[in-house]
Amino acid sequence: MSLSELQKKHLRRLGHACKPIVMLGNAGLTDGVANELDRALEDHELVKVSARVGDREARDDAFRQLAARTTSELVQRVGNVGLFYRRAKRLARIVLPDA
Repeated sequence: MSLSELQKKHLRRLGHACKPIVMLGNAGLTDGVANELDRALEDHELVKVSARVGDREARDDAFRQLAARTTSELVQRVGNVGLFYRRAKRLARIVLPDA
């Protein structure tokens, strides 16, 4: 799944008011965290994740791994927070503009 810049901008606008649902702590990326994000993406499509791990490179790596493990797209990363999107399989709630 590859999003255009227009679609990412739309998702960033929608995600601005959201609070982080999934927290990534000192234990790092575990199966439980990946499963929780997977479940949250199925329910909400657009999810913020807060990562309190190491330095910037460690956070970026954790976010990349989370996106790969959940087949989602990292829309944005600001500081410790990443915004993930995955279209729901059953009923999509978010309508993306055409690329």
